[in-house]
Amino acid sequence: MYDTIERVNNAVNNVVWGVPMLFLLMGAGILLTVALKGVQFRKFGYAMKNTIGKMFQKTEAKKGEVTPFQAMTTALAATVGTGNIAGTTAGITMGGPGALFWLWISALLGMATKYSEVTLAVRYRERNDKGDWVGGPMYYIENGLGKNWKWLGVIFCIFGGLASFGIGNAVQIGNITSSVNTAVQAFIPAAADYQQQITIGLAVVLMIVVGVVLIGGIKRIGNVTELLVPFMSVVYILACLAVIIVNAGRVPGVLVSVFEGAFTPKGMTGGAVGSMVMCLTWGVKRGVFSNEAGLGSAPIAHAATSETDPVKQGLYGIFEVFMDTIVICTLSALTILVALTPEQLNYGVQGDASLNSIALSSVFGSKVGALIIAVGLSLFALSTVLSWGLYGSRCWEFILGSKAILPYQIVFTAVIIISATMKLDLAWNIADTLNALMAIPNLIAIIFLFPVVVKLTKEHFDKTGKLKGKK
Repeated sequence: MYDTIERVNNAVNNVVWGVPMLFLLMGAGILLTVALKGVQFRKFGYAMKNTIGKMFQKTEAKKGEVTPFQAMTTALAATVGTGNIAGTTAGITMGGPGALFWLWISALLGMATKYSEVTLAVRYRERNDKGDWVGGPMYYIENGLGKNWKWLGVIFCIFGGLASFGIGNAVQIGNITSSVNTAVQAFIPAAADYQQQITIGLAVVLMIVVGVVLIGGIKRIGNVTELLVPFMSVVYILACLAVIIVNAGRVPGVLVSVFEGAFTPKGMTGGAVGSMVMCLTWGVKRGVFSNEAGLGSAPIAHAATSETDPVKQGLYGIFEVFMDTIVICTLSALTILVALTPEQLNYGVQGDASLNSIALSSVFGSKVGALIIAVGLSLFALSTVLSWGLYGSRCWEFILGSKAILPYQIVFTAVIIISATMKLDLAWNIADTLNALMAIPNLIAIIFLFPVVVKLTKEHFDKTGKLKGKK
């Protein structure tokens, strides 16, 4: 059964993640960057000031809304997940050090893409029959492009609803159980004989936690993610920095291998990986998996914000991609590149979080290194599961109405048991395929609606310019 699913998925994956998809993703990012006059660069300071700079400001949200910060942490919870640790490692081992360069490029362009997605989500959102703000690609397709385009929104929702079981469930839960088992065995070697029991027991606990939070709705999800995201990010960043500082002498050489490997990957890996296209593909693919720019998922969370200015909320899209990819993914990549040998990285064979654990162990010891990865990956992944549970429910709600929310949440929670015992490499591959399929209708909509984003951006900054002039 697994073999059949794997063959079918690989065939579809090779098509949807081919050169056309790379052109669509990168092309959309270039188009938006040019049209918005590089808003992610020229207004970067303004974006940081109005996002992380307001992190500790107390704001209130009405019923059916979350604060702008909670909307951002809910979206960031989905993006800061296993893609930052295991996903980045997979990209490096399969594409070589140069994959990090292409991951950076996809992120720099992705800032404009995600800014545009979030801005459109707030501009075209609406209230559902429960009084909650709902939005995302399906709504800016229908309300922005017109009713005749609703079919495209439905296609997005079908792939998004299915993707929630892949990127938002199988990959995350599988990585939690794998990393926890590794950590437990580091402290108690005999636990290896009880791996299956530990996995099932952990899956049951996760089912209960996820079920309780999801049924509580967007406000409960927002309350959980605004606590989890900052804490887990700081702990993981500090751990990675410690490894990089200890191995500071290797950093210049690693950076050289990143830039040279982007264009000559075989030279950096001894011929273990393929062409520049393969290197670029793995860099972009893992970048998109991590920061979700272009997927259309994050706008679903941002649509629930109490913020009424689409551009102000759009700034959080710039911050998310920067924090997720430029900061956390870069630290993950540098950590394994400075701490591990080419033999340990084993280029050409898809690596996982165990390599990150080994890298951290070089400084903290095997037990503490395994523990840091287990705790960090578990918190990252759990927060991702919660956010994607919201995304999936919004997708099925758009197609079937609010009556579909509870049945979906029950199925999504129950699938955790299957996810815990699923082959991780198959889960990654299925998630990659569904990511590409849901990105296509979203990118089409953004390309058609970019003049709206340009107009809203110009109006916002013209207004802020005038206010500064009055002062």
